[in-house]
Amino acid sequence: MHTTINYRYERSASRLTVGAHLFGILGLVLLLVWLLHYRGGIDYDSDNSDRVFNVHPFLMFFGFIFFAGEAMMAYKTVMSRHKVQKYVHALLHLVALSSGIFGICATFRYHDMRDIDHMYSLHSWIGLTTFILYGLQWLFGAATFLFSRGMSESSRLRIVPWHMSMGRALLYLSICAALTGLMEKFTFLRISNVLGRRESHLINFTGLAILLFGIFVDLSVALARYIMC
Repeated sequence: MHTTINYRYERSASRLTVGAHLFGILGLVLLLVWLLHYRGGIDYDSDNSDRVFNVHPFLMFFGFIFFAGEAMMAYKTVMSRHKVQKYVHALLHLVALSSGIFGICATFRYHDMRDIDHMYSLHSWIGLTTFILYGLQWLFGAATFLFSRGMSESSRLRIVPWHMSMGRALLYLSICAALTGLMEKFTFLRISNVLGRRESHLINFTGLAILLFGIFVDLSVALARYIMC
């Protein structure tokens, strides 16, 4: 039986959404200052392994986490036709997924250049697990909500809470991966005696901005202005 999806006004999350964007942009600016000014730049094809590595944090935050957050907010906080919401949501998640692939390739290339073992740290375990689950989540969502013609709308509506909960959990897992990655790099630089006080503070503030971005995205989604009913 066909069911028409309606929207009702619940609560404005516009301020939280603005806050999420502000912290996201702040995190990106701080990250770029760190990578370009203190760590020598970003270049996947460089012979300098450090520049190759810098592609990883840039793409994993701006390409992966930031666009994943945008996808969640675009679906829940922007009033539009439901079909448009779904396709924009899926497209932004696909951008995040593609960026994450290149970001992970960068760190594997860096390890090969430095002759470092792969997947030895807690950060790498959390990060790769999160990314694999994220990819499966996208495939499941696409099969269920975009390209499934045999499933009833009532069945899809029952799956929505699980899909949303998994998405929010993956957002926090990605934030956890980012913070453990920053602390891992912080430790390496400290051990190598190349980390000054200003750079250490910059890394810490970058981590805080990323964490607050994730929190505000989650709150924005949880208190979304328009909900399906």
